Amino acid sequence: MKSKILLFGLFLTLMTIGCSKEDENDNSTITADEAGINAKIDVENDDVYNIVENQYDNVDSNALSYKGTNAQESFLSTCATITRVPAFGTTPTVGQTVTKTIDFGTGCQINNGNFLSGKIIISFVYDPNATTNIVNCTFDNFKHNTRRIEGTKTFTRTMTAATAASPSHPIWVMNMNLTITLSDGRIVTRVGTRTSEIIAGYNTPASWTDNVYSVIGNWTTTFPNTVAQTSTITSPIIVKLACVPTNSSLSKGVITFNRNSHTATLDYGSGDCDNLAVFTINGVSFTINIGQ
Repeated sequence: MKSKILLFGLFLTLMTIGCSKEDENDNSTITADEAGINAKIDVENDDVYNIVENQYDNVDSNALSYKGTNAQESFLSTCATITRVPAFGTTPTVGQTVTKTIDFGTGCQINNGNFLSGKIIISFVYDPNATTNIVNCTFDNFKHNTRRIEGTKTFTRTMTAATAASPSHPIWVMNMNLTITLSDGRIVTRVGTRTSEIIAGYNTPASWTDNVYSVIGNWTTTFPNTVAQTSTITSPIIVKLACVPTNSSLSKGVITFNRNSHTATLDYGSGDCDNLAVFTINGVSFTINIGQ
């Protein structure tokens, strides 16, 4: 009888250990760590978008200086080296492909505090009067802070028609297919769409601090050893360039995550420049840092 009791106890112990290990390896739910990684990828997307928009709008510029040329307008970076084909000094002709390489070298801090290295390469067909333009974006040994970014981003830029309430302005749709290698070696993929529309500041091209963007979109993110997770912006993300010094200009909006039967949200706040977001799952909330 003692032997049977001991064997039964051993069986229960092994079952308990097995269940515990299974719980530890259960990646079907969404974690605060993953939400933080998502937020940092969002910041990367925002930075790259600003750089692409800047260099498309300033086809003859060899500096990341937004609309103007004076120092106060330089909100992106003064340490990037930019080359162009055709070479600067040669005026592109309509229908010609323009390629610009933005080289951040081994490390370059842009003015929101984020560190970039490697190259962003953009190309587009030059046609300043076209309503719709396509801008292709690739990466060469590119890192955003400590995360290596590989893959492609294709931007479709469309000018809206002017109305009584709004001047003609651009809407940028980003289609992304990215592989992100984290500093600890984990690999994350993201595939989806992000649409950005300027909702304030476009009529003051000499100043960038009043620029405000509204962002919507949805994408699929896959973390190591997990099933795919879908993300949808359920309340538009508001991007305020006045928040640039805080590492992130993402000031407002909500993203909803879904994985299996689990749902969580990431709330960027009510419009403050605070570099914080609140992740909530199962009624429990965590505050996370957005940038760096």
